[in-house]
Amino acid sequence: MTRRAIRIANCSGFWGDRQAAAQEMVDGGPIDVLTGDYLAELTLGILAQRSLSGGQGWVPSGVAQINDVLRDCLRSGVKIVMNAGGLDPVGAAAVVRDTATAAGLTVSVAAVTGDDMVADVREDPAQFTHMDDGWSLADRNLEVLSANAYLGCWGIARALSDGADVVITGRVTDASLVMGAAAWWHEWPRDAWDELAGALVAGHLIECGTQVTGGNFAFFQTIGSLDHLGFPIAEVDSDGSAVITKHPGTGGRVIGDTVRAQLLYEIGPPGYLNPDVVAALDTVEIADHGENRVRVSGTLGVAPPATTKVACVTTGGFHNQVTFLIAGLDADAKAEAVRSALWANLGGRDQFDDVEERWTRTASEDPASHDAAFNRLTIRVIDRDRSKVDKAFSRTAVELALGNYPGLTVTAPPGRASPHIVYVPALVPQRSQTVHMNGATVLVAPPPETGGLVPSPPRTVDVPQTGDTIRVPLGRLVGARSGDKGGDANLGVWVRSETAYGWLAQFLTAQKLGELLPDLAEFTIDRYPLANIQALNFVIRGYLGDGALASIAIDPQAKALGEYFRARIVDVPVHLLEG
Repeated sequence: MTRRAIRIANCSGFWGDRQAAAQEMVDGGPIDVLTGDYLAELTLGILAQRSLSGGQGWVPSGVAQINDVLRDCLRSGVKIVMNAGGLDPVGAAAVVRDTATAAGLTVSVAAVTGDDMVADVREDPAQFTHMDDGWSLADRNLEVLSANAYLGCWGIARALSDGADVVITGRVTDASLVMGAAAWWHEWPRDAWDELAGALVAGHLIECGTQVTGGNFAFFQTIGSLDHLGFPIAEVDSDGSAVITKHPGTGGRVIGDTVRAQLLYEIGPPGYLNPDVVAALDTVEIADHGENRVRVSGTLGVAPPATTKVACVTTGGFHNQVTFLIAGLDADAKAEAVRSALWANLGGRDQFDDVEERWTRTASEDPASHDAAFNRLTIRVIDRDRSKVDKAFSRTAVELALGNYPGLTVTAPPGRASPHIVYVPALVPQRSQTVHMNGATVLVAPPPETGGLVPSPPRTVDVPQTGDTIRVPLGRLVGARSGDKGGDANLGVWVRSETAYGWLAQFLTAQKLGELLPDLAEFTIDRYPLANIQALNFVIRGYLGDGALASIAIDPQAKALGEYFRARIVDVPVHLLEG
């Protein structure tokens, strides 16, 4: 018997999201499952450092959200599925269980483990190689703080099937929270590839919270007030199709464009990899389905890869840095003067294990304001000897204040040395999961079938006649969403009509993108068309170096890369801007 669609509400897109959102989603209307996502790669690094200092390995705000709504959820039959367990899901589950007992509540709490690989990596670091660059952890002699394999959804589904009221996981994929709930509800078999692929897309759309209801949206002025955006709901049907919506009366909007933007967030090739399925993103169809309701359907899926990603958070010593603000004439000479003096007074650049410099020319040629006159020179030093990059570096940088280029100032005085955290993604064979509940454990095996071939539907694109053109910012026509994928950055762009897409697909090649954004020119850029949603996705390989945790870039997660792109002025056919 086919069940109705399951209503899955999300209340968190990262550690630090709106704390009241869990209660808002429970109070706002009927839902079946409440999910929360907290585990960005950055979060794992923070948790690893907290654990080494004697702190909890789980996300405190996520556990607090569970405790806030637990009584109401038990009363109404709402299940809770969250990855707030971080590095210690069993410990997090115990906290929730103990808090419930103290409040007189009877609750079944499950923890899902199997992702922790830190012992394996520490035992033989040479076996773990960077999945993009090929070097091993042994090559760079990095100290491993945490290592977590990305797990799929079937541990969650099993826990719910066995009667769990609350499921707390470690590093499952972001979308696994939704996939596990949908698989449990609809009783899908493990080879329900199309259904799982549809749920994967639904999970990807709502896992970043209010980004799909208007947050970080290119055309934000069409959304209305951004004061208090509502969090999203995915109504996942038995065939894997879903309606993305939100509670009535909450802020923001759910429209085709907000859904399209979020689909493009932090993706790579159209074959979207997951431990349980590979979803063909170039088969996804998006259509408005009523007010604040968008239907997402048609997604095809195949068997998953034989491997999964393991996120290794490591430290390569310590770092310290200073950013000099350089204004006015002869900026290059000023930068060289302070650079030379810093190294001379420190005793030479070559004494450090590594040095990173970023010289950014941002000043206007004829600045109309004080702020418009500044360029930035950031210098970071990295070394395993903390003393070399600690007070000695800070003091030397500060001592230059009155004896170097005219107008010397810094964004802030350099402080103490900090651990230099390096994110290393590697590939490992798919892993088993363990469900801990009611004093017992159940093993959930890896996928029984792997290695499906992703379908690639044929698409023809009509290239329109150009006609008259006008120079305007690309953003007057094109939307964009960008983000980080480890050391890579993604830039997804879309337009609102087939005619505009025909022009965009011809105009915006990978080479053209490098010309428009010269910062990207030295990097390999891969382009992936998604004609079904009038979009192109670009992956800029290595743009973020060792990832957000180690970057000195002003935008270390590439969140604003899309808006930088949209500000570029180009010749656009006039007829595409009409109407």
